[in-house]
Amino acid sequence: INAEYMGAIVRDLTVCCSKGLGPTVPTDPLIYRFYEIMQVYGYPMKEIIHEKFGDGIMSAIDFTLNVDKEVDPKGDRVKVTMNGKFLPYKKW
Repeated sequence: INAEYMGAIVRDLTVCCSKGLGPTVPTDPLIYRFYEIMQVYGYPMKEIIHEKFGDGIMSAIDFTLNVDKEVDPKGDRVKVTMNGKFLPYKKW
């Protein structure tokens, strides 16, 4: 491996991760749809989680996300499944 290529690899592996989009509304159509889904369904999802599990959050660390295709004669559908460990709020 030449030095230039190795330098690029090291640079890419040591860049700080970006988390989230910040205050910017996404412009990519697919990512915008997920943003829109959370704008519309985020609070109702939170209420249902609190109703079923109690006060707490879903882990984004102990978490899996699966994307599947469901064949449908009216047009194929995207099935997204989020599976995160429930973490109850701790009382201090």
